[in-house]
Amino acid sequence: MKILLISLGVIFLAFIISQLFVIREQRNIETYPYVVNKKYDTFEIRSYEATLFTSVKLSTKEFKVSSSKGFSILAGYIFGGNERNEKISMTSPVAMTLEDSMTVMFMVPKKIKKETLPLPNQSQIEFREEPAKTVAAITFGGWVNNEKIEKYKEKLKTSLDAKGITYTNRFYFLGYNPPFEVFNRKNEVIVELQNESFDLIKKK
Repeated sequence: MKILLISLGVIFLAFIISQLFVIREQRNIETYPYVVNKKYDTFEIRSYEATLFTSVKLSTKEFKVSSSKGFSILAGYIFGGNERNEKISMTSPVAMTLEDSMTVMFMVPKKIKKETLPLPNQSQIEFREEPAKTVAAITFGGWVNNEKIEKYKEKLKTSLDAKGITYTNRFYFLGYNPPFEVFNRKNEVIVELQNESFDLIKKK
């Protein structure tokens, strides 16, 4: 019994140390830059810079399948699966379009230009330039599935409708944590706003 308790204690300590290491590493990861324009009770309005992403389109809208397969393909590319066997720094968050065919995207570090990116070994990987955009964002924690994403997507739509803020049908999921990080998980659903809607917000 004593040996079992000691073993469990060692495992628990190793788990805590690994989680602290992951949290520390996350703080050093480059993130998708934005400015908060206005905060509401349940969401906020943000402006994002034009940004370059690596992306892969998958023929499914099942979150677990898309996120796992898309992450694996893009991680293979940045960990050296390219023409130069070159490693590219990981960034945050992992973005996914919320469409019938989901596109998974990794932000390219700002110091790297499109013309200097090594070509991927896998042909389905594309370089995608996301233009500057204004979005509404809702944040939530915990583990994610299709139902939870849909719940917060609807909550965001309801909140925007209540404020008279018009939006497009371009919704995205943003995930900020690696799969093995347990504590302080952060997720977001964002939607691009109509230009006239943002102009109205600025006047208020």
